Amino acid sequence: MPSALDQRPAPGLTGPRPSPAPPGRRTRLLSLPEARWALAALALFLPALALHLLGAPAWTWGPLFAAVYLTGGWEPALEGLRAARERTLDVDLLMVVAALGAAAIGQVLDGALLIVIFAASGALEAVATARTADSVRGLLDLAPGTATRLTDGGEETVPADRLAPGDVILVRPGERIGADGRVVAGAGEVDQATITGEPLPAPKEPGDEVFAGTVNGTGALRVRVERDPSDSVLARIVKMVEEAAETKAPTQLFIEKVEQRYSVGMVAATVLIFAVPLLFGSDPRDALLRAMTFMIVASPCAIVLATMPPLLSAMANAGRHGVLVKSAVVMERLGQVDAVALDKTGTLTQGAPRVTDVRPLPDGGADPDDLLRLAAAAEHASEHPLARAVTEAARSRRLTPPEATGFRSVPGAGVTAVVDGRTVSVGSPARLLPDGHPARAAAGRLEEEGRTAVLVSVDGTPAGLLGVADRLRTDAGRATRGLTALTGRPPVLLTGDNPRAARRLAEEVGIADVRAGLLPEDKVAAVRELEGEGRRVLVVGDGVNDAPALAAAHTGVAMGRTGSDLALDAADAVVVRDELAAVPAVIALSRRARRLVAQNLVIAGTFIAALVLWDLLGTLPLPLGVAGHEGSTVLVGLNGLRLLTEGAWQRARGASEAAPPADG
Repeated sequence: MPSALDQRPAPGLTGPRPSPAPPGRRTRLLSLPEARWALAALALFLPALALHLLGAPAWTWGPLFAAVYLTGGWEPALEGLRAARERTLDVDLLMVVAALGAAAIGQVLDGALLIVIFAASGALEAVATARTADSVRGLLDLAPGTATRLTDGGEETVPADRLAPGDVILVRPGERIGADGRVVAGAGEVDQATITGEPLPAPKEPGDEVFAGTVNGTGALRVRVERDPSDSVLARIVKMVEEAAETKAPTQLFIEKVEQRYSVGMVAATVLIFAVPLLFGSDPRDALLRAMTFMIVASPCAIVLATMPPLLSAMANAGRHGVLVKSAVVMERLGQVDAVALDKTGTLTQGAPRVTDVRPLPDGGADPDDLLRLAAAAEHASEHPLARAVTEAARSRRLTPPEATGFRSVPGAGVTAVVDGRTVSVGSPARLLPDGHPARAAAGRLEEEGRTAVLVSVDGTPAGLLGVADRLRTDAGRATRGLTALTGRPPVLLTGDNPRAARRLAEEVGIADVRAGLLPEDKVAAVRELEGEGRRVLVVGDGVNDAPALAAAHTGVAMGRTGSDLALDAADAVVVRDELAAVPAVIALSRRARRLVAQNLVIAGTFIAALVLWDLLGTLPLPLGVAGHEGSTVLVGLNGLRLLTEGAWQRARGASEAAPPADG
C-alpha cells in the first residue's frame, strides 16, 4: 500500500482534518465600509443611551444621537434616494424616514436604535458576501501555480494556466496535478476528494482520468492534458458557485413581500390625513397631530416584530444546539423544504475508513487476530488512509504488532515488509493475485458488499482479506427517517463515490434513489431536476464538490467539522457539531416558527386595524395610541420568544421523527 508521507492536504479538502484557509485570503471586517459605519453608529449610540437613561441634559446626548443618525443613516438614505429615482419605495429610505419621523415627535432614542439595527444588518450582509467571495478565491489555490511540462529536450517548469490540450506533464509524488487529463505512463494513487468526495485515494494507471488540483500520492505520473486549465473541473466549480450566487432568486421574509405596498399605502394615507383637513380649514396643529398619531399606530413595527422574534429565537435555539443558521430568511426557508438531497462521504458517513471485515483464507495459516497483527505491522510505516484504518483496527482489538523491517511501497499495488522473518505484503488483490486465483473471488464478494478489499499475503501465500469501508454516522438512520417524515419522501443520495459503496450505504439508512459517480456539475443538474418537479430542495454536504449544489439549492446545509471553507460559505446553515439528526430538528423548528409568525401577524393586524379605525372615525389620544402600538409590539415580541426554550428544541426533535408530510 503506497505511503502518503509527502501528501499535504490543501485548503478546503474534504476529510477528517481539513486545513485552515490560506493566510491573508479572508476579508478583514473593518475593510468593509458598511462595517465601519455600523461600528461607528454603535459606538456613538451606547454613550448616548447611557446619558439619556441617566437623565443627563439634552445637550449631552443630543449631538451623539444626531451623529448616530448621520453615520448609520447616510448610506441607506443614499441608496433609498437612488431607488426613488427609479420609482421604487426602497426599504432603506423608509427606515430612515421612520427614524426621522420618530425624532420629529420626540422619540429620538427609538429612531437612533432603528438606525443602529438597520446599519448592523447591512454590515452583516456585506460581511457574508465578502466571505463567500474569499472562499471562491481560496478554491483557486487548490490548483498549483506551476507544472512540469515534458519536451523533446527534457522538461520545463511552466505556469499551469499556460498548459494546453496535448501537453504532457510530469506529476511527482506529493504534487498537485496541474490540469485535467489522462495518465499515459506511471501508476499511483490520487486523492481526489475535492472533486468526487471519495474517502480513499483512487488508484491510477495509464488510461485513467485525473483532475486539476487533486494530489498525487506515490509514484510518478505522466499525464496528457485534455482540457484547457480555464475549463477544468475545478475551474467549473468556481464558476458554478459564482453563477449560483448571482442568479439564485432573491428571497425575502414573508412580511417583506407585502412591505412595498403597505409602506406606500401608509405614506400616502399619512399625507392625506394631514392635507385633507387643511383643505377644509382645519387647524394645522390638529391635522399634524392626527397625522402623526396615524403614522405611529399604522407603522409596521408590530408586524416586523411579528416576524423577527420567532425566527431569531429559533436561530438562537438552533445555535445553542449546534446549528448555525445564517439569517432569518434562511430560518424561514428551512421550513419550506419538501425534498432533500444528501452527500455521502462526510455527510452520511464520517469520512474516515475503518476495517469492517477480517477474513482469513483457507490454507492461509492465520486466525483473524494474527492476520490483523501482521497487516498492522507491515502498514505501520505508511500514512496511507487504508494503512491508518488497519493500524487503528489492531489498536481497537488491543493487538501489539511486531517490529517490521525492510518496508517497501509499490505505487498502486501496496506495501511489503519483513515481519518475524516472514515477508508480508498488504495491498490490492487485483495487483497481488493472478487472474483466476480463488482469493480473487472472495475479494470480489467483499467489493460487492461495498467494501474495499485488501489482501494480506505471507511469503507469497494469500493469508486473508480485510474489508475496509467508510464509517456511517451513528445518527444517519434517524436523520434520514426524520427527513422522510418531514418531506413525505426519502432523501436522494448524490455522491461522487462508486455505485456499489453508495448503494450499500443507502440500503442501511433507507434511501432508494441513489445517484453515484457524480461530478459537481452532475449534482447541480440533479438539484435542478428536483426543482423542475416543483420541489424546494435542501442539499446537505461538506466538500468542495458539494459547494455548487449547496449554492444552487433552495437551502444548503454544510457539515461543519469536516466541511471545506467553500462549502461552509456557500451553505445557508452549518451543522457545527456534525450531528446529522440536527438537520430534521431545525426544519421542524423552522416550521413552528412560521406558525408563530402567522399567529403574530393576526395579533398585530388586529391591533393596527382597531387603532387606525379609532383614529379615523373618532379622536384617538396620542398617548393611548402610543400605548396600544407599543403594547401590541411587546405582545407579539414575547410570543415569538417562546422558541428560546429548551422544550421548543426537544419538541422539534420529536416532531421531526413523526411529522406529517410537507404541504408541497
